[in-house]
Amino acid sequence: MAEAVSKKGKLIVISGPSGVGKGTICAEVCRRLPSVYINVSATTRPKAASEVNGREYWFVSAAEFEGLKKDGKLLEYAEVFGNMYGTPREGVDRALSEGKTVILEIDVQGGRSVKSVYPEAVSIFILPPDTKELERRLEGRGRETIEAAQRRLQKAGKEMGEAEKFYDYKVVNDNLEKAIQRVIGIISNIDGEKR
Repeated sequence: MAEAVSKKGKLIVISGPSGVGKGTICAEVCRRLPSVYINVSATTRPKAASEVNGREYWFVSAAEFEGLKKDGKLLEYAEVFGNMYGTPREGVDRALSEGKTVILEIDVQGGRSVKSVYPEAVSIFILPPDTKELERRLEGRGRETIEAAQRRLQKAGKEMGEAEKFYDYKVVNDNLEKAIQRVIGIISNIDGEKR
C-alpha cells in the first residue's frame, strides 16, 4: 500500500520600493489564485485609520515585537524608517505544510534573510517604469511629508540595485494588469526556467 505523499507548498518573496504597487499586485494575485496565501507581517508602526489589525499588518508594541524576536517567532525582521517589521514564522510554516503557496511581501533586507532560511524560495522584485513615475506615485499617495517621500526614493534606488543581485525575477509595473499576469505566470510555472 502506497503512503500518501505530503505536498509542501511554495514560498514566494515579493519586494519592491514603496509606491511601486506590490501590495495591489499581491492582493490581486491572491484573489485570482485561491491556493495562494499572503502572510501578514507584524509591525511596530502606528496603524492608519483605514487599516485593520490582521489585514494589512499585525500592529504590535515595541515590547511585543521584542518578545517575538526573543522567542524565535519571526522568520525575518528589520527596522525600516524607525519602525520594526517582521514575518511571523508560524503562519508561514503552517500554510507551507498545507501545500499552499505563501507570498511574503517584504523588503529586500527581509528577502535576503528569508532566502538564507528557505533557499528554495522564489523571489520577485517589482520595479517602477522609471524613478520619475515612482516619485509621482509616492507624492500621489499623500501619506507622508516631502522629506519622508525623499527618504523612500533614496531607499528605492538602493533596493533596485540590490534586486539585480539577489532576485530571481524582475517585473516592471508599467501596466498593472500586465504586472499581475506576469506574477501569476511566475507563480504558476515555478518549476520552469528563471528569467
